[in-house]
Amino acid sequence: MNKYHIMKSFYALCFLIITQIATAQVQEASLVGRWFNEELPGSFAYDNVYNEIWGLYVNDTEYAILGSTAGTHFIDLSDPFNPEETFFVEGGAIGGQIIHRDYHDHKGYLYAVADEGSTSTLQIIDISNLPDAIEVVYDANDLVRRTHNLFIDQETDKLYTGISQGTTNQFSPLRVFDISNPVDPVEIGSYNTFDNFPIGQVHDLFVRNDTAYMNCGPQGFAVAYFGDMDNPITLATLASTDYEQSGYNHSGWLSDDGDYYYMADETWGTDIKVMDMRSMPDIFFTDFIDAGNDNEYSIPHNQIVYDNKLYSSYYYDGLVVWDLDDPSQPNLSWHYPTTDYEHRQNYEGAWGVYPFLPSGLVLVSDMQYGLFVLNLGELSSVGDHIKTQSISVSPNPNNGTFSFEMDEFIGQDGTVSIYNIQGELLHNETKLLSTKNQLQLSLIKGSYVLKIETKDRTFQSMIFIMD
Repeated sequence: MNKYHIMKSFYALCFLIITQIATAQVQEASLVGRWFNEELPGSFAYDNVYNEIWGLYVNDTEYAILGSTAGTHFIDLSDPFNPEETFFVEGGAIGGQIIHRDYHDHKGYLYAVADEGSTSTLQIIDISNLPDAIEVVYDANDLVRRTHNLFIDQETDKLYTGISQGTTNQFSPLRVFDISNPVDPVEIGSYNTFDNFPIGQVHDLFVRNDTAYMNCGPQGFAVAYFGDMDNPITLATLASTDYEQSGYNHSGWLSDDGDYYYMADETWGTDIKVMDMRSMPDIFFTDFIDAGNDNEYSIPHNQIVYDNKLYSSYYYDGLVVWDLDDPSQPNLSWHYPTTDYEHRQNYEGAWGVYPFLPSGLVLVSDMQYGLFVLNLGELSSVGDHIKTQSISVSPNPNNGTFSFEMDEFIGQDGTVSIYNIQGELLHNETKLLSTKNQLQLSLIKGSYVLKIETKDRTFQSMIFIMD
């Protein structure tokens, strides 16, 4: 049995924004663009239209890849203020039966799967000719009909699928394919136990250089080395009784140096766990981190580590970001609320996050509200025109009367618009912008988007109206 140390850290946070996090230390990301399709149906189970998000950078162009009940949406981010769907691939199964899709890309191909539907398939899509064309070059369900998640080990050309089965493959908690030929996957392993540690499912996993960090739902967590596919070596295991706040061990991501793993149980009221992996098979717990509130229905979903930050899509709490200056005790630093839904014992809000685009834009998928293109204020030259697009709004939250400041553009005419979170235009006026501009609105309690357009810049910010 593994050892673990308990060392809790306490955050002194105020709750200011509609049960969202907001302190002097926690900054709100800026909204750059939105995309959604009002005509798509929600799932029968959770009424979610959208699910996973992925990103691509192909031929000097950035794309968001968004899953829905209908299939896979390719959204061009050349103008990130106005994301545009340029290609669409219908799923093997579509409609209200679909809850979940998943994506990874490898060597010029996008791999797409679904977790529901008797006619679902593994789709391999040639993306090398973007922005001119895409081509579905593989669309079959003999190897993979449905799988909950996939992960590609880029260094070893291996595709891992969790909780999967095909029409010629029986159910497997974990199955691995050789994709050295990207359009001809070959099964090379199927697993349900690691050194007498039984695995009923691998819900999600992170793999680097043949070492897989596996989130095994109710069974806990396991790490194994797959250099020899016939005889994988178990490096560490954690049963659900081996760590505090255990629940449904859902997902996680490894730090860039491999020293820490950030592990989430998809269970209401539980925190993300910071695990020190440097002494495997012993795994040491170092910290609990959360979205900055004590709501009993706060719940994390998916995590990614990139550029010394930990990103998490956090359902009702939206996007939550921690800096990793001390990787053993992450510091809550950014957030963005993608939904105005009240916390409850359900699954709604932010599903996935993708922070790897070279521009620095962060992509978030919301189950009901679609794609959010966000900026943490650290963009590269690819998106220089967005660097100064935030607005200072005060007070925020407010009762409908507030001021906003744009010091760089005093004396310019600008269009001032207010949208609800569904994207509907509620207010529009043209006015001369001064040092401090005031608006008085009659709107119900909720989250809204303030958008300012001048002749050469677009600015956006969230506003929050209380009672």
